[in-house]
Formats: sequence, structure tokens, C-alpha cells
Amino acid sequence: MSAAEHQVSIWMRPEKVERSGPGRRPGYSRAQITRVAVEIADQEGLDAATMRRIGQELGTGAMSLYRYVPRRDDLIDLMLDAVVGEVELPERPSGDWRRDLSLVAHQTRAVGLRHPWQATLARRPTLGPNSLRVYDYSLSALDGFGLHIDEMTSLYGMVGDYVASAVRDEIGWLDQARSTGMDRKQWMAEYVGPYVRHVVESGSYPMFSRAIREGRLSHMSPHARFQYGLDTVLNGIAAALPGNP
Repeated sequence: MSAAEHQVSIWMRPEKVERSGPGRRPGYSRAQITRVAVEIADQEGLDAATMRRIGQELGTGAMSLYRYVPRRDDLIDLMLDAVVGEVELPERPSGDWRRDLSLVAHQTRAVGLRHPWQATLARRPTLGPNSLRVYDYSLSALDGFGLHIDEMTSLYGMVGDYVASAVRDEIGWLDQARSTGMDRKQWMAEYVGPYVRHVVESGSYPMFSRAIREGRLSHMSPHARFQYGLDTVLNGIAAALPGNP
């Protein structure tokens, strides 16, 4: 592959098609390779999804797969877009922007929890067809308020950033529960509790102490905690929309 070809997005490269038949090696597809990569990453983490390992699962050598997916970055883009394809949306927004963006947020959270390896990646843009479908749907939900496209993009970005952060936090607690055998409430009570009491009793951090005494978030279910934060973000978007709908 030339240097120029190396820089071409995977979405602009025609897919190599090879048919199997008598005397021919079996043909593969990007979809096959991506599906196996996602399955490996779901079970063992992103680092395990190498071309060598994928080849083992498909019964072929890694080098033969590079004809279909030349670079590691290409594979990750394909994997990310494949799981975004699990986001279920109607063909068009309903006209209720809050309902539409809430649907995107909850669907994206569900996908993130099913595929926790996503949380190990920095929020990188991928312009595959599934990602573009979700992007277009989300911005269409904010269309019609007289906003500049940059304002619409920024407002949608607030939702995306919140969801990514919330999912990373939730996955972190799930990992903690698996490694310790204690859920969030148990771990906070048994491991962190004594230190927190010490900090509160010191009187040195009044706002932290208030959060401990009055805070409700730590007592909510993960779903309720996610919804509370999402409502706060959507309230901020509402304040930015003309007419405060």
C-alpha cells in the first residue's frame, strides 16, 4: 500500500470481494472480520482483537485479512461503527427534541454497556454510515429553532460527552464489583466509608461534607443516576433554544 493509499479512509476504499470455490481460498468480508473482532473485544478486551487472533477464529492467517482491513485504525473504525449500528432509531425525529435526544442517549448508553471496550478509547470521530445516521438524526432533532449548525453541533456534543462520561463511570463500577465482589454501595460503605467519615468529621471540606450528608445520587440505581444527569444536560440545552421550549 502506498503512503497516499495508507491515508485514505476505510469508508472510501472499495471492499475487496473474493468468492470461494473449488481450488480457491475462502473469501472473507469486512463485516465478518468486524463481527469477530467485536466478539473478541467484548469477551477479552480491545487489545485481544488482533488480526492474528481474528485469523485464528476465522481459520486463516493474519496477512490474508490485511487485504480487507489494512490498518489497526481501520479495524477500530469498523468496530465502532458496527456497534453504533445497534442504536435503534426511527427513520425521522418525532418533533419532540427532548424525547429524541433522550432516545439517542439511552440507546448509546445501552450499546456502551454491551461493549465496554469502547470506554477504553478516547472519543474519536468515526464517519461510518451508522455513526452518520445517528449524527444526522440527532442534529435533525435540533433543527428548526433558528440555530447555526455550529450551535446545534455543540448542543448535541454536550449530550454525547455526558453519555460517554457516564458510561465510563458505570463500567468502572461494574469492573470494581467484579474484582471485589462488592457493589457500589457496599464498597463505599466498607472501604471508603471510614475515610469519608474522617474527612467529614474534620470539618475541612464543607461542600464535600454537604454532598455526603444531603446527596441522593449515590443512593440511586444506575439507570436513575444516568437519567438525572441527562435531564440536567437537556435542561441546559432547553435554555439555549430560542423560546425556551
